Amino acid sequence: MKDQIRAIIVDDEPLAREGVRLHLEGEQGIDIIGAAGSGEEAVSLIETLRPDLLFLDVQMPGLDGFGVLEALGPGHMPVTIFITAHDHFAVRAFDAHAVDYILKPYDEARFGRAVARARTQIADRRRLEIDDRLGSLLTELRARNQYTERLVVRAGGRIVILRASEVEWVEAASNYVRIHAGGREYLLRETMTALEAKLDPAQFVRIHRSTLVRVDRIRELEPLFQGDYVVILADGTRLTSSRGYRERLQDLLQQSR
Repeated sequence: MKDQIRAIIVDDEPLAREGVRLHLEGEQGIDIIGAAGSGEEAVSLIETLRPDLLFLDVQMPGLDGFGVLEALGPGHMPVTIFITAHDHFAVRAFDAHAVDYILKPYDEARFGRAVARARTQIADRRRLEIDDRLGSLLTELRARNQYTERLVVRAGGRIVILRASEVEWVEAASNYVRIHAGGREYLLRETMTALEAKLDPAQFVRIHRSTLVRVDRIRELEPLFQGDYVVILADGTRLTSSRGYRERLQDLLQQSR
């Protein structure tokens, strides 16, 4: 039917997915078009099926609900009802940003109210408002931990969760950054400046407008001229610093004395 709402359920617990499905049996006009048991699977499913409505578990191993939001970007998220256990921080954040959620175990009345609000949002197509809410929610959640500990990247059509501690160095690549980690390369649609702001400056140093390096991967600094250096990494990779970023490298030299 033309006015059917197409929904996807994402939760790593099969019983929780079944609980959502059973509650939706009493709702008219909602067609469950897919279900996923992990964040990685959810990203692929959402991008392929483009649902109108998403039931998304917050706490999942690997890529959690907020990681799914980061991987897709708020502008590509369907109307979302978050599923959460009694995570008081998450509940406060959802309330503050007018983002809907249901608690485990599901309460029938609360479930019904969340679905009713989702119907209204879908019917009104208030995409800009919804995107702003999800974007501001994600900003607040990132601020909970000042610096990110993981990056959600793509490799060969897969979603990969890369720990910040695995990153060796990063170079700019047009509208992307190319991340070097464990002998592999990953592309991330991000500016160098934005990525640098997410990473702990005690662990990463910008050595060039186009290059960011993990400090503990630096093996040697080879002086060039006028304060510039060749930065030699543990695996032998040679990178060139530029004078605009030499102050931090000089700080590193001072600290090593």
